[in-house]
Amino acid sequence: MSIAEDFLVQADDKAFDEKHRHTINYNIGKYDLAVAKGLSRFENLEASKRKAHVIKWRVMENLDKFLPEFEANFQRRGGKVIWANDAEEANREILNILRRKNAKTVIKSKSMTTEELHLNEFLEKNGVESLESDLGEYIVQLLGQPPYHIVTPAMHLSKEEIAALFHERFGTPLTATPEELTQKARELLRDKYLTADVGITGGNFLIADTGSIALTENEGNARLSTTFPKVHIAVVGIEKLIPSLADLDLFWPLLASHGTGQNLTVYNTVLSGPRQPGETDGPEEMYVVLLDNGRTNLLAQKDQRQGLYCIRCGACLNACPVYKNIGGHTYNTTYSGPIGSVITPHLKGMEEFKHLSYASSLCGKCSEVCPVKIDIHKMLLLNRRDAAQGHKNGKVEDFGWTLWKKSMQKRNLVDLVGGKIKNFVLRTFFKKKWSKYRELPEVAPKSFAAQWEAQQKTKTD
Repeated sequence: MSIAEDFLVQADDKAFDEKHRHTINYNIGKYDLAVAKGLSRFENLEASKRKAHVIKWRVMENLDKFLPEFEANFQRRGGKVIWANDAEEANREILNILRRKNAKTVIKSKSMTTEELHLNEFLEKNGVESLESDLGEYIVQLLGQPPYHIVTPAMHLSKEEIAALFHERFGTPLTATPEELTQKARELLRDKYLTADVGITGGNFLIADTGSIALTENEGNARLSTTFPKVHIAVVGIEKLIPSLADLDLFWPLLASHGTGQNLTVYNTVLSGPRQPGETDGPEEMYVVLLDNGRTNLLAQKDQRQGLYCIRCGACLNACPVYKNIGGHTYNTTYSGPIGSVITPHLKGMEEFKHLSYASSLCGKCSEVCPVKIDIHKMLLLNRRDAAQGHKNGKVEDFGWTLWKKSMQKRNLVDLVGGKIKNFVLRTFFKKKWSKYRELPEVAPKSFAAQWEAQQKTKTD
């Protein structure tokens, strides 16, 4: 079964799963209330979004200048930068660091870039224990699942399901409250921070003028993952750059308000290299892995490169009627929802993932809520265009559209085929795809033009 066929099967299953729909709508409903309150605190939200858009535009148009600036400033404070073209290279470089340090245990904070690498599975195969410390990530890791959502990895689970999981794994009561479950997770993870050989994080932003990475979180696990281990590795996509430390004054509130509805998330950290002389904590060595993994493919697309402006707030996922019905796992990608449908065909190949650009109602809600004003629904249309122009849709579909185009350009060709034949074609070739949950349209025996001509003839007679 192809990835596209599997998507249709899973989407069909999730769309009619009432329990799943109830959980997602409940969780996203709570998000909507919080975010509406958070956005109301902006004096001029539209101006803030426009400014963020312009800053990200400037970065993407000058990425060849900002990346070396970041590298030089980070190395000046003793950090080391590794450039990784793809997931395989990034994993290999990370493993080389771990082997040089004879590391056997890794503690991770939440990072979507490491999900791109499938880093946990890779390290496990190479004899390294890798543990997620974000509570949501920890829960889905226990279940052997990928994150369901960019911001909220366990959004698809109810508190009763999580309580049942902890009861099965750790013997906590089935009636345990969320606070009690969180306390249990804290007890389990606390020792891991103290004993882990290496801490691995992502990075919300790369700051060019100071050579720093900025992390924003609500649990403090990223701070613990970067403070106790002797080595810290940050895996960050090359598009996460912002020009100046002063720009965090704009981007941190935008990310927090659109992601969780907060003014700012609880913990906001700027790291500019390993521990310096006179400092009391921090790693002895710090590495930043600058990950491409298809991003330059998207950068080369002049019309669609604004997909790289994304700050991973998850707002478009929560606004999308398709995502709210089929869920995050159905997409079978690291980045799901509207923004995932925009960037994945460029990151992982148009051939296999072109179907995601069609998994949209094109209602435009995703573009409306984006904090950096990405025209997401327009990007989806451009992806569809590229798939068609690149003949990625298959010979049968190409032939069908060519035939349709020729017939629509000449009215007599449309009228040449009667309603009976058209209905036969619909029932034969479109029933499986279209009529599982809807009735196929019934084409009239005669076309409008033929009926009009007959009516006019009757009047003159």
